[in-house]
Amino acid sequence: MVAGGDCMAKVNGKNVFIPFALPGEKLAIEITKSMRDYDCAKITRIIESSPERVQPFCPLYGICGGCNTQHISQKFQEDLRLGILKDAFEREGISLSKVEVISGGEKNYRSRIQLTDGGFNKRESNEVVEIKNCPVATEELNSYFESVPMTSRPRGRIHLFGDSRVTGETNLGNQVALAEFVEKTGPKITGGTKKKVKNKVKARFSGTAVSQINPCTVSLLGKSVSFDVKGFFQSNMQVLESSLKTMIDLSVGGKNLLDMYSGVGTFSVFLAPLFEKTYLVEHNRDALVFAEQNLAGIKHESYGLSGAKWVSQIAPKIISTEGEFDTIVIDPPRSGMEREVRDFLCAHKAKRILSVSCDAPTHARDAARLIKAGYRLSKLYLLDFYPQTAHIESLALFES
Repeated sequence: MVAGGDCMAKVNGKNVFIPFALPGEKLAIEITKSMRDYDCAKITRIIESSPERVQPFCPLYGICGGCNTQHISQKFQEDLRLGILKDAFEREGISLSKVEVISGGEKNYRSRIQLTDGGFNKRESNEVVEIKNCPVATEELNSYFESVPMTSRPRGRIHLFGDSRVTGETNLGNQVALAEFVEKTGPKITGGTKKKVKNKVKARFSGTAVSQINPCTVSLLGKSVSFDVKGFFQSNMQVLESSLKTMIDLSVGGKNLLDMYSGVGTFSVFLAPLFEKTYLVEHNRDALVFAEQNLAGIKHESYGLSGAKWVSQIAPKIISTEGEFDTIVIDPPRSGMEREVRDFLCAHKAKRILSVSCDAPTHARDAARLIKAGYRLSKLYLLDFYPQTAHIESLALFES
């Protein structure tokens, strides 16, 4: 199995990628797409089945575009995701003695979903399939599906968040929040010459008010964390809480904490109390205003800049006056760390780096650069946020 969940075979020396297969199976296949370097195929008949193949528990499996590993036993799913993570690091020349797994329940875990015209998109299609119950969604979301017929749900593409940890009032009630899309309107400019106006961005966000359009608040390990339902937030609260406990244990505290690509400050809420001062860097200003709310009362500074701009424009002054960072927590996008940020980490040795990633190959690439610069990869975890899928997230501890 390769990243993404397809299994790879060879036919006449050419790589063929086959969804819904398992390693070791013998299959009759039909080529559905032929490229210069590889083919894609579908299974027409299973000749020899893997002992790890099981009956999917969802009647829409293979039709809905969500899950893609329900046909695999739960323990073997985890082993395969672990193997994909290990392979990514070993391809970068990083030998691993042990990879630990942080996991949770295999069903009713997903608290954040997207709907299109009230349903889910079909696999590799723009068509919509009706959803009355989703076995991987939380009970709160399934209550919404059961009580609100598809014809009564909002049209277009919407975001829902539902979980037992949701606190306070929500716009749907019953611990379910819906992202309400607000169309931005303004005066139309006609005639004349179009002039580009560059918005001035304030680097500091202290005291900024939080938008009340799509707010949602959850209680994690006894602390409140607020976010925009339309923005990014983790979808598996059980694994998130377990991951946060691990990060707290790995971070022994100190003077300065840097939270790079901080989002709404989810990690800082729990790590900042261990440090004298925390610095948050996040280019998404909508997320950063929520971070300000979440870290109220904790000594910190927030910067609404890209990581690349922050390390060149802001970091030197902080380091000269406050000293180096004891711990850096970093959670970059799927593309990995910006080159400037990675170079900064290599040049300014922190005692600890807690690196979180949603893409195994870019995590391994960045890890290799840090190790070459003198860091030691002390621990690596598979964060098993998404059972029944091949999606992989990981946490690495680097020490200097």
